[in-house]
Amino acid sequence: MALRLPSEIVVERFLPTARAMLATELHDRGFTQKEVAERLGLTQAAVSKYLRGDVTVEERFAEDERMVATVETIAEGFADGSMDGYEALAELLDLVRAFEDRGPICAVHEEEMPALEGLGCDLCVRGTDDAVLAEREALAAVRRGARRVASEPAMAEHVPNVGTNVGTAVPDAADATDVAAVPGRLQAVNGRIMVPADPEFGASQRVAETIRAAMAVDPDVRGALNLATSEALLDAARERGIDPFEFDADYDDRGERLRAGFRERGGVPRVAYHGGAFGIEPVAYVFGATATEAAALAVDLAESARTE
Repeated sequence: MALRLPSEIVVERFLPTARAMLATELHDRGFTQKEVAERLGLTQAAVSKYLRGDVTVEERFAEDERMVATVETIAEGFADGSMDGYEALAELLDLVRAFEDRGPICAVHEEEMPALEGLGCDLCVRGTDDAVLAEREALAAVRRGARRVASEPAMAEHVPNVGTNVGTAVPDAADATDVAAVPGRLQAVNGRIMVPADPEFGASQRVAETIRAAMAVDPDVRGALNLATSEALLDAARERGIDPFEFDADYDDRGERLRAGFRERGGVPRVAYHGGAFGIEPVAYVFGATATEAAALAVDLAESARTE
């Protein structure tokens, strides 16, 4: 597998797209090809190619509203004389930095270097510090957990109507953006569980809230997933010596109420559940040190529930 730097994506994909869009925008505003060439530091022949569409444009960049807005800002600044080349360069560099941080440059980079898939290009943007390594581990745990759940046929009947999510928090998670989960949730379709996307941070408010409540009582419990509450599932837990913890279904102050309940209980249970309420589906949470561990227990419970 070839090593690819994000700067190569910038040169080969971003720059031609930005130039093509700027050339078109300036020409539409009445600039001659010569004037466009002077503004963009190109030859007139190169501008002619851009205007004819003889260059490959990366649609993920061209269709991004941030790119469109930046191109319009620069073109307007050039047109009314309020922006010079230095300021235009600053606008483009800001856009590149935004696109490299879990943006479309990152997406293209991951395609061309699959080893980066699902990592949000943190390695490229922030380096290999401890925080980045913790994020990579959390993302990997969620990927493994989601695959484990999706690979077990018995799990499909335990997916609630709202879907299942699998989450892992980084140590000292401050809010939902520090908890990795699956965007769009796992859904049961025709007896199979579909995983719609790679994990991302901030992808699940409810699972994140539940994990952070657990971490407040036991920092080593950083993983969880949600399932549909059923007597079969709860009985399977009890057979393993797990005493499921019941909590109120109301969403208001749920995190605080879970913290208080866990503290009163003396620790975080492996299974916590509620019986639902008006407009709220009954849901059970399975906890573990990571999403991988939580998923393993959930699969074990589901298999036992199926045989009962």
